[in-house]
Amino acid sequence: MGENDYVKLKQLEDAFERKDLEFFKAFLGNSRELPLLLRVHSVCMLEHIGNEEMVQPLCQVLQEDESPLTRHEAAFTLGQLGYRSAVPALVRAMLDDKSPIVRHESAVALSSLGDDTIIPQLKKAIGDHDEDVRNSALIAFEYLTYLKQKKGTEPPNLVKPKIRL
Repeated sequence: MGENDYVKLKQLEDAFERKDLEFFKAFLGNSRELPLLLRVHSVCMLEHIGNEEMVQPLCQVLQEDESPLTRHEAAFTLGQLGYRSAVPALVRAMLDDKSPIVRHESAVALSSLGDDTIIPQLKKAIGDHDEDVRNSALIAFEYLTYLKQKKGTEPPNLVKPKIRL
């Protein structure tokens, strides 16, 4: 990283302290040529300050960043934020991303969102050639199947537990 990159890192830290989501939207939109540390760090910070307006920029990172690590962290953050508007991008990544760590984390994130309509897509991911992806999809499938069955027998729970793998 060059000196200018450390200035950008400081700007990220300052924006995090201010909870400046507009800064993060602009930063992520122009991050393709930045060093890996800056891209990953910006995505990870959003777990703690993001809201639903950050879903689209994070989905863009998940779909377009060249680094599997950055895409993985985008999937993780989307799962932690918990907005179902991330489901289409997470399903695409789980089924089609070239990196097994991205497919794995996308399956985990989908389980955290609690949307049982994606059970058929999880069934497809259970057939992935990578064992970790298969296992993550299976765990998500079983958990969401359980939640779907539970819906009919219990009053809705407004706080859903997060699954950690």
